[in-house]
Amino acid sequence: MEATKTILLALRGPITAADVPQLCDQLAARLRDSDATDAVCDVGALGRPTAVTVNALARLQLVARRRGCRIRLSGAGPELLLLLELVGLTDIVGAGGPGGGPAQAGGPVETGPDPPLVRRA
Repeated sequence: MEATKTILLALRGPITAADVPQLCDQLAARLRDSDATDAVCDVGALGRPTAVTVNALARLQLVARRRGCRIRLSGAGPELLLLLELVGLTDIVGAGGPGGGPAQAGGPVETGPDPPLVRRA
């Protein structure tokens, strides 16, 4: 079995609708410069999830899929997991199991410089 290469993304919130394009651009750039097959999104610092949070995760998954990658969540709380389930996105963003941890991220992890994806002034 071939090992997967994983990049780690830390999302900090709250996320606004204006942040979503920047998040997508940053993920696309990280994936373009990598041969990663998985992106683990640490969503533990997002705070209370909203519809914008769900929209951002869905769009990030689209960006990842276009580059042959998949998103897995880490640190997802029960509220976010419930929202994802209600809108039918649990399979799409890899949110499963208690705590929303990634299934098993095998293989090497590319951390590199990991600036916060959402910057607040």
